Amino acid sequence: MTIELYCFGESGNAYKAALALQLSGLDWTPIKVDFFGGETRGADYRTQINNMGEVPVMVDGDLRLSQSGVIQDYISEKTGKFAGASPEERREVLRWVLWDNHKLSSNAGMTRFLMNFLPEEKRPQEVITFMQGRLKSAYAVLDAHLAGREWIVGDALSNADLSCCGYLYYPEPFGFVRSDWPHVDAWLNRLSEVPGWKPPYELMPGSPADRAAT
Repeated sequence: MTIELYCFGESGNAYKAALALQLSGLDWTPIKVDFFGGETRGADYRTQINNMGEVPVMVDGDLRLSQSGVIQDYISEKTGKFAGASPEERREVLRWVLWDNHKLSSNAGMTRFLMNFLPEEKRPQEVITFMQGRLKSAYAVLDAHLAGREWIVGDALSNADLSCCGYLYYPEPFGFVRSDWPHVDAWLNRLSEVPGWKPPYELMPGSPADRAAT
C-alpha cells in the first residue's frame, strides 16, 4: 500500500518527513496541501486530516500520523533505518531532533516566512533581526558539532540529519549563508549526494514559482 504524505513544497517540516520517506525506499506519494490558499485553516482539513491544522500528515493504511519527528520515527520502525545503531545513538538522535525543532527549524521557518511570504510592508524588521540572532547561535552549535564528523550522530545518516537539514536547502533568503558555516556546508553537500535525495521543490508539489504563475 502506498503511503500518502500531506505536504507542500514550501514547508521545511514537511520536507523532513518527505525526505525520510524518499531515502527509506518506502512506496509513497505526496498529496498537495494548499496552505497559502487557506486549506489547513478550513474545517474539512481540521476534522478529516489534522485537527492541529498543520503539515506534514502521513497516512499508511488506517494509521494517520502528524509531526515530522513522529513520522520519521515511524519510518525508522518500519524500515530499521535512520534511528541510530545502538540505544545510546537512538537517544542522541532524539536529542538532536528535539534540539532542531526548538532551536533551528522553528526559528528558520518563522524567519523565512516573515522575510519571503509576507507582503514587504508587513515584514517586522526588529523581529527578523532578533530571530536571525537566535539562528546564528544555532548554526554555530551545529557547525562546531559537525567539525571532524560526517553525520550528526554516529557513522551513518540518521533522523538527526534529516531533521536538522529541513530548512537549509531552501533558496529563499532568511539569513543562512552556507559558506559562513563550512562544516554545515560540507554536511549538506554530503547529504545531497545520498542516492534518491531531492531538494524540497522537486520532492514535494507547490512552490513560490507556481503561485507567481497563477
